[in-house]
Amino acid sequence: MKDNIFNKPIKKQFEFDEEVANVFDDMLERSVPFYKENLNLQINILKNLLQENDTVIDLGSSTGTFLIELSKKNNKLNLIGIDNSPAMIEKAKQKAKAFGSNVKFIETDFLEYKFNNPKAVIANYTIQFVRPLKREKLIQKIYNSLKQDGIFLMSEKLITENKKLNKIMIDLYYNYKKEKGYSEYEIARKREALENVLIPYSMNENIEMLKNAGFKDIDIIFRWNNFATFIAFKIQ
Repeated sequence: MKDNIFNKPIKKQFEFDEEVANVFDDMLERSVPFYKENLNLQINILKNLLQENDTVIDLGSSTGTFLIELSKKNNKLNLIGIDNSPAMIEKAKQKAKAFGSNVKFIETDFLEYKFNNPKAVIANYTIQFVRPLKREKLIQKIYNSLKQDGIFLMSEKLITENKKLNKIMIDLYYNYKKEKGYSEYEIARKREALENVLIPYSMNENIEMLKNAGFKDIDIIFRWNNFATFIAFKIQ
């Protein structure tokens, strides 16, 4: 279903409700540059790092696309998607059933959920929605829960500390969304709805946060303009 949510006045802050869940896949593909290519890159990296029966937890799993695609590469993994949106969980379960994927989706707050020693934790465009006061605690929780040699993949929207460059990057992203069919009105309304809901960090702030939690081996596997994907390993 096509994302037309922001072609009308917004009466509330952005939330992942049923209206958003119904158009979320289209929203991602039109709002997040190289979304499919980035997910495929992550999945192919994991394919080379994971072993049979390893547990993978996807935080903010939304409609389940990442884990369902990962299960196509390796159907002997223990795949768990966590999301606090009932509508997203319902969509994810429907999709998993349609694809015959053995993925477990749990409706809960991942800030409260107890991770059970996973091999990998995934957070694609999720951490940016966690309030800064809770963000570092969550990253520490992820690090502590991972197995040794565990993997954390985190995709985020970024700001840059150079104000001039930051404006250029925002303008480039604005033009990207226009090219994907969003009107100026829709772009402005979405920006308004996400204000104080999506709070991005800079590249350096994200790396520092990962280091503070204990991650030492950190790399960037994807970047386009103001979007990036980090991979961090838990090593002794």
